[in-house]
Formats: sequence, C-alpha cells, structure tokens
Amino acid sequence: MKRHCKPPAPASMQTAITRLFGIQLPLLCPGMSYIATPELVAAVSNAGGLGILATGPLSANATRAAIRRIRELTDKPFGIGCTLMMPGAADNAKAALEEQVPVINYSLGKGDWIAEAAHRYGGKVLATVVTEKHAKSAEKCGADALLVTGHEAAAHGGSVTSLVLIPAIRRASSLPIVAAGGFADGAGLMAAMALGADAVAMGSRLAMTRDSPVHASTKDMVLQRGVGDTLYSKNFDGLWCRMMDTPAARRACRKPLGLIPAAFRASQMARRMGMPVMKVAIGGMLSQPQALRQLALFGAATESIRLAIQEGDHEKGVQLIGQAQGLIDDLPSVAELFARIMSEAQACRDRIASF
Repeated sequence: MKRHCKPPAPASMQTAITRLFGIQLPLLCPGMSYIATPELVAAVSNAGGLGILATGPLSANATRAAIRRIRELTDKPFGIGCTLMMPGAADNAKAALEEQVPVINYSLGKGDWIAEAAHRYGGKVLATVVTEKHAKSAEKCGADALLVTGHEAAAHGGSVTSLVLIPAIRRASSLPIVAAGGFADGAGLMAAMALGADAVAMGSRLAMTRDSPVHASTKDMVLQRGVGDTLYSKNFDGLWCRMMDTPAARRACRKPLGLIPAAFRASQMARRMGMPVMKVAIGGMLSQPQALRQLALFGAATESIRLAIQEGDHEKGVQLIGQAQGLIDDLPSVAELFARIMSEAQACRDRIASF
C-alpha cells in the first residue's frame, strides 16, 4: 500500500482551472528543469495546487520512474511538462500518456496528438503560449487550458508583459488561463484573476521554498536580488530567455554560438542522450543548420542550468529566474507558502471591497 504525506488540509478557492484539474487551489508549479522534481511536484499537489514535472533533462525511462515516484508521494492530481522542440520530448510525452498522467503541459510545438491521446483516458492538456496566435492554435489542437507566459517570467517568457498579455489572450480564447510571469504572492494572484486568468503559476517563488532542490547558495543569491537584476537575451539558448544577472550569465549572452562549435556541442549532447551522433552533428549541419544550432544551444544551456541549480556553481552556471525574484525574501515550505498566499489574497479582496 502506498504511503502519502498528509499535510493539513489546505483552504479552497474554486475557479475554472481548479475544477478542470480537480485541485483545491489555483496555484501551479511549472515544469522547471532540475527544479520541478518528483518531490517538489508532490509537495505542490499535496498542498492543494498542481505540480508539473520537468522532463527536459530526462529520458523516457527516467520520466516513467519519476511519474511512479510522484505517485508514491501523493495521490493528488499532477502534470508533466514537455518542450516539444527538445530532443526526446515526444518520447517523454508518449511515456506520460502511457502512464495516464492527469495533466500534460506542452510548449514549443504542435500538441494535437497529445490532446487526442490524453482525452482518451480522461487526461487534460495545458498548452504554454505567449501570443494570441499561439492561443488560438492551441485551442484548435484540442488544448483544455492555456499557460500564458508573460515577459516577466523566468526562461522563455514572451515579449509582452503579463499585464497586457493575459487580457489580450482572454479576448482571443475562451479556454481557462493559467497566468505565469511576475506572480509571487496573494496580491499577484488576485491581479491575475482581475485580468482574466483562472490560476497562476509561480515558478520562481516555488523554486525558493524548503521543498525545492535548488542549491542553498543559489537560494541565498536570489534572496539578495531585486526585480531588475535579470538579463533577457536570445544568445543563451537560442530563444529569448530570462536569467539572473551574473558575470557567468553575461558571458553566456555575449554573442551567438557559431555553426562549428554548435556541431561539436550538439554531438556531445547527442552522446549524453543516446542519440546518433553522426546524424545529429554532421547530417544536421548539412541539412538543417538552424535546427542544429538550436539543438546545440539547448544542450550547452542545459548543463549551465544544472550547475547553478544542483551545485550552486555560478562561475560556469546560469540560473533561470523571473523578475519576481525581487519579491522573495524567505524560504517557507510549499504548504506554508500556499497558506500565506491565500491569506494575502483574501486581505487583498477585502481591501478592494472597501473602496
């Protein structure tokens, strides 16, 4: 028989998202590589939200093992994230579908086949979008909800801030919305709701909890940073990406990677992931140079991200973080954080009602 952690029962706030996913609170943990581990995912789900497993660094077998580990830690709904542009992502999504994971969150690709397969067993699909065009396409592809990622977010937020992007996509689509980018407290939750969202994803805030695997020295660095202490560059991994402003990050963003070093790094990543090296490195360089360069940048960035998160190495490592880092000044447990957020949200609601 499985043993599950039984924290105090969380409060409840019902929205279109909580009803869709069968959760108690409109609070999500997005699939952050090396951070959204089975333990953090389960902590979020046990606290009443929805944790989403990061599968970017995982093989299909490792994804299966992680899913089964989550089920040992919680009997609540959870999700997995798949960045479809990444090598191995389709295999990870197929593994999750075979395991009948309740929620599949996909990004950077077409997810109609995921929606079709998930719906056959009653699963739900959350599509990550950064434009109205993406939102309309995701709706046509069968997505059940949208994760709308604003400019303030860690990693690959869009070019438009959450303040404008959420209502724009609310006008463009009737699907429930999870807002991401700039949210770290109860006031942010209420602001997102006012803009048209039905829940928020708080990646940077949840990375800064006692349940998060982020290295202690990296957490200390985040606590010292303000909202303006980030970089936003296309040179780090080939897509516009937000990260903590450090000397290592500045070096990583100095200039784009050339084709020859891209081929070398792509071959290194192919070996690590068990992919055919000649096909990826040589074939890719000749037939799809831009795709090869993107693959190489992802590969190089992945190791830099791992070093910052797992080893606290900021000489070579780069920490992806959102502008909300400047709103974070402590390290609660996930359960403590969620209780505080709901209390703050109620206080915000009461304050507005008094106007």
